[in-house]
Amino acid sequence: MIRRYETSDDILIMELIESEGKDWEEYYKGFGKSKYLDSLKNSITYVMIESDQIIGYIRAIDDHGFDVYICDLLVHKNYRNKHYGSKLISSIKSHFPNRNIYVMSDVDPYYIKQEFKKVGSIFKIH
Repeated sequence: MIRRYETSDDILIMELIESEGKDWEEYYKGFGKSKYLDSLKNSITYVMIESDQIIGYIRAIDDHGFDVYICDLLVHKNYRNKHYGSKLISSIKSHFPNRNIYVMSDVDPYYIKQEFKKVGSIFKIH
């Protein structure tokens, strides 16, 4: 089941993120954790639930009527390769049927496998 995020999901989302290890630690360590929880609340976030556990989620931001940017997509490693990531992406697509949707990615092979078109790039300024 996929549904909109609720603040009561915070603990389970944090457990999912922590299970990814160091690559995601800026989201769950120190001040980053409270910042990330705020960002979940202020974004378009959907969670995927199976057996009362959050096994995946997607977080996107709306550019005030222009484009939509997917910032985070995570599926628990035990549930990968079952098209759950695609289903989470579809939840964003159905929420914004007439808008361009972009992904800010550091896992390009996944999105290439989904046959998404790579356009432009992202640069870190600071």
